[in-house]
Amino acid sequence: MMNKLSLALFVITFIIFNLLNTAHADDVPPNVLVKTTTEEVTTLLKQDKSEYANDRQKLYALIDAKVLPHFDFQQMTQLAVGHFWRTATPAQQQDLVKQFRILLVRTYAGALAAFNKQTIEFKPFSMAPDATDVTVETQVKQPGQQPIPINYSMKKEAGGWKVYDVNIDGVSLVLNYRGSFGSEIRQKGINGLIQTLTARNQQNNEPAKK
Repeated sequence: MMNKLSLALFVITFIIFNLLNTAHADDVPPNVLVKTTTEEVTTLLKQDKSEYANDRQKLYALIDAKVLPHFDFQQMTQLAVGHFWRTATPAQQQDLVKQFRILLVRTYAGALAAFNKQTIEFKPFSMAPDATDVTVETQVKQPGQQPIPINYSMKKEAGGWKVYDVNIDGVSLVLNYRGSFGSEIRQKGINGLIQTLTARNQQNNEPAKK
């Protein structure tokens, strides 16, 4: 699942990467936004592959600036934590969102830097004019391997469409974390999960190369 998770997250990066530079992004249908930005970013990443591969901190900063504003990390974290979310204090909720966000960035940064021969196929899409919650279906193809279906749950907010879940080969990204997060909370409490995520993120925080 981790390989598929990494692949899915780096594909999300392709999809969302350059939205801040897309004119009137809030008015663009989600499937069109996915396709046009994917094509732009695929070209960009191929051109600068060695630069990002050799400077992980620069890659993190790029992801933070260009990608993360287009995710609803509070809803993603709430779904991942499940019913325990209601028992967390506002400060704990804020810490959970922060650490889950860092965890996802660390998870797919390496896969993003390693992008090479994958291709993305976009499935037919339609939605009602007043739709506020949609699924954009794609398929990731890799040489010599079976295609992986990756579907994006997106909702319309004031600033445009945002991703709040990803379904990878039939498995929800956020729900995939729910079991391990719930087990950690039952054993160590909310603060225990925060500490575990913080320690993992610090361990994976590679220093920038000069």
